[in-house]
Amino acid sequence: MSSPSSSAVPQSTLRQRRLEERERTSSETTITSGGEQDGPKRDEVVWGKTPGGEVFRVPTTHDVLTLFHPGYPKSHIDIFNLALLGTQLVLFFALPRTASRVFFLFYFAFWRAAYDWGLGWVLTKQSKRKWIVREVQRLGWLDQDRKPEVRRWIKNQLAGKMGKDYSFDELPLEYNTWLLFRQLVDIILLNDFLAYCMFAFSCFRIPEGLSLSLHAMRWIGGIALIAFNLWVKTEAHNVVKDYGWYWGDVFFQRGALVFDGVFELAPHPMYSVGYAGYYGLSLIIGSYAVLFVSLAAHAAQFGFLVFFENPHIERTYGQRKPLAARSPIQPRHSRAASEDLLETSHVRKASTSSFSSVEEIPTPTATEGETATESEELVTDIETETEMIRTPRDIKKFRTLSSKSSKDSFSRPGSPKSRHAISQHDLFHRYFRKDALLLHNVDVFRASDFQLVLVLSYAVALTIFPTSSLTLHFLHALAWCLFHSVGLGLLLRAQSQNKFLVRHFLKHYHYPQQDRGQGAVREAFQNWKQIYNMSMCMSYGELLFVGEMMRRTDERCRTVSLACLAWKSYSIPDWQRWTVGNELLRHTLGALMIGLHIWSSLESYEVLGLFGWYFGDFFIEDFPSHLEYTGIYRYINNPEVISGATSFGLALVSGSKLIFALAVFRHLAHWWFLSKVENPHMKKLYGDSIRSDAGFVKVIKKVAQKNARLLESRAGKHAPEIKRVAREVKGTFDKVYVETAEVVEEFIAKSRPKISEVVQDTKVLLQQSRERLVISRTANDLSSYDPSKYNVVIVPSADGTLQFHLGEPIRVKWRAPVHHSRKDWIGIYRVGANQSSLVTKTSSLGMWVPVHDGEYDGDIPVELQPPKRAERDSPDSEEGEIVFTGNVLPWRTGTYEVRYHHDGKYNVMGLDGPFEIFVEKPGDLDFDSVRQSLMHIVPLCLDSDASLIPQSCKGDDAVESADGRDPDDFRFWSERQAKRISLAIEQAFDVELTPEVVVAHANISALAHRILTSKELLAE
Repeated sequence: MSSPSSSAVPQSTLRQRRLEERERTSSETTITSGGEQDGPKRDEVVWGKTPGGEVFRVPTTHDVLTLFHPGYPKSHIDIFNLALLGTQLVLFFALPRTASRVFFLFYFAFWRAAYDWGLGWVLTKQSKRKWIVREVQRLGWLDQDRKPEVRRWIKNQLAGKMGKDYSFDELPLEYNTWLLFRQLVDIILLNDFLAYCMFAFSCFRIPEGLSLSLHAMRWIGGIALIAFNLWVKTEAHNVVKDYGWYWGDVFFQRGALVFDGVFELAPHPMYSVGYAGYYGLSLIIGSYAVLFVSLAAHAAQFGFLVFFENPHIERTYGQRKPLAARSPIQPRHSRAASEDLLETSHVRKASTSSFSSVEEIPTPTATEGETATESEELVTDIETETEMIRTPRDIKKFRTLSSKSSKDSFSRPGSPKSRHAISQHDLFHRYFRKDALLLHNVDVFRASDFQLVLVLSYAVALTIFPTSSLTLHFLHALAWCLFHSVGLGLLLRAQSQNKFLVRHFLKHYHYPQQDRGQGAVREAFQNWKQIYNMSMCMSYGELLFVGEMMRRTDERCRTVSLACLAWKSYSIPDWQRWTVGNELLRHTLGALMIGLHIWSSLESYEVLGLFGWYFGDFFIEDFPSHLEYTGIYRYINNPEVISGATSFGLALVSGSKLIFALAVFRHLAHWWFLSKVENPHMKKLYGDSIRSDAGFVKVIKKVAQKNARLLESRAGKHAPEIKRVAREVKGTFDKVYVETAEVVEEFIAKSRPKISEVVQDTKVLLQQSRERLVISRTANDLSSYDPSKYNVVIVPSADGTLQFHLGEPIRVKWRAPVHHSRKDWIGIYRVGANQSSLVTKTSSLGMWVPVHDGEYDGDIPVELQPPKRAERDSPDSEEGEIVFTGNVLPWRTGTYEVRYHHDGKYNVMGLDGPFEIFVEKPGDLDFDSVRQSLMHIVPLCLDSDASLIPQSCKGDDAVESADGRDPDDFRFWSERQAKRISLAIEQAFDVELTPEVVVAHANISALAHRILTSKELLAE
């Protein structure tokens, strides 16, 4: 039945419990969470309100079961109803079984049509135009002057079924019309139910070929489903009462209803899980005919929900939203850490507070919203004629729209600060532009969509031509499964932990100076959406076709390629096999599981929207943090797990163990994604506000606790012993869980340093791998040279130490015998890279200079010049000085040494060191400090070339150059110089920018802004 007034009021703007409402006498009988009704107090009444504004006291009503109670009087309508029910019973026993099946099939179809089509039609007209009430007025049935006899008859029919607080003459027309409408509803519902049962009983058979255990399981399962059905209906009626059961809000409004209990178990429980008895009876009867009739009837009931109930709720409680409404969003300050990091050199931009959709926001479905178990009871405000709600459709559980901080716009020192408000509408369209969702919104003139169609076309093409083996196609599907869940999961986790994708785009691509890093975020998110959508299309498409592929014909399996391959390989079983064995059952259950997946995906998307569907909160921080549980997320925390239903459904249809194994693997991969990627990110964003138990779990726990109390009350003297055993068992499980968690945490804690050490060592080895790729060539004439005659000394820097700034020239003095080789050379190496002091076994990576540089053409000696004699006291020696500059300098900070080598070989004749290469780091991360550091770094990286370095670095930044350059502009002779700046920025500020980005900016202030933007954007 319906629960419109309650189910459509999830938000606090509609039915917040107010203190004064609780104190008023116009409150309703309270419904406890367990569904038990307290006895009405003497001063408690329920108030109703007609569309015209008339307020009246709602009398007590009785449920439909009083029809069968001999103690209650029966009206003429009740007698007619009982006669119809009795006639069904007589016909069931009188007609032959074959005739009974046919008769009750059509009879049930009639009453089911009267319910879903007939009642749906009249209720829709009543909801839109108050058609039933107007027809009663037009016909004069309740008019004393026009048709007194009809009015008197109706009054007698209604008054006999009501209590002492009912007064036909004092109550408004709308209420009496509703009571009359209830009589019609009782006739339809009871006859519909009994006709179904009679049809099912007439189809009863005992399936052949089943073991006794399977028969027992069939009966036990069927009885359990029927009992569950009765419990759901009973609990639902205890919550909504007759007002919701008979769609009372189509006629009038009334007081408070608390929606908890079974309404937290599943969406629309009276229309969804409330029909579990159909399938329980089908299981007991053992007839496919009953199963398919049950499916058809259930589908018709969902049609009633879709075409009447939900539109009625939207009309009654919905709030229309104008399109493209630009409502300013309240700006939020960023975290204190970010404020300390970035001070007066830049200003704040306003952040947004919610998500905006371009469509009219719909009304929540019947059971959405907060419940009494999570907040205070929801109370209808009967003082207002139109109730307004805030829709949650654009809210995730709530992955949707989170913000940690607003982004800053950087300015030159002294520039005025300003704030720019942004609307929800503009914020949404900044990140979403008719993005492709699976194949929806695909535009082949967009390069990304064209590539998606092309990739899918290749996958389909594999089914057109025969391919090699089933193993190949299985591995193909498995690869896409791994990529979708694990590959993209690792990428998302890296984005959550250190903004990996945003860092990538900041590092490799140039963005305008005033972009404030938003271009990198948008581009990273845009490319992520395209990759994720392509992966999703391939993953599900391949799986779908693989399932059908596994169908077998004549004991042979024909395959093509996954999805399309499955389609091509599938063959419909012979018609004789549909009625023998489990072919029909497997196909039916498989189709239902695929439908369940489709439904859950649509429901999830309805709540998440594009932002949540594409994991927007991993990338975008402009939206405010908010956490609510609406839609399907009200009942389960992670409806994504239902996506595995398609895999298992295909396994049922195909009957393949291989497909079942793939389904299990997909399920485990998705579980890994939830536990290692999504859940940690949600905890990072929302912390303790994340609930532990979903609505479904809470309902089960409540039922278990209620039954435990009932068992305890009936156990008598054995109750303490039962409680003790229960506590011990629970304590044992808790202890095992805690001890296991402690062991795992201890192992991780002990392993973390070792793992970090291994990772660090690996990085060092990888860094030195190029150095070690050298075959050391040694000379054979070392006996002719005295190593003691060789000497190499590093000239200290300007401050008298062996510390040199990155890019600063390094001077080295050397001395050697007069007859030394003209091919001698000096190289720079990291300390520790070479274990031997006699032979160098690692590459200098280009950091070397010939002793006689003028005698070389690049790396090749061209001629031999006569040696230069040393001083008089050293007639047998020669000395000189070389300078390491530009490309032969180390461009990584660290500790180095110099080595003198003999005759172009790797024999070490002398060495000196160590000396240190460092880079200047600013004390404060503000614009002035960063710019000042860059003014020192950039000239050194440009070899201090006056034609390249900025004018501002020459001390005359106030004067523009002759060619009109900005004083902070600089130029390059080669990309190597840009690479030096890139490396220096990485080591000085821990910000990665590719040389292309440095070339694109080519301005000290622009680089300073980019560094500050990156530091704030990537700050934790």
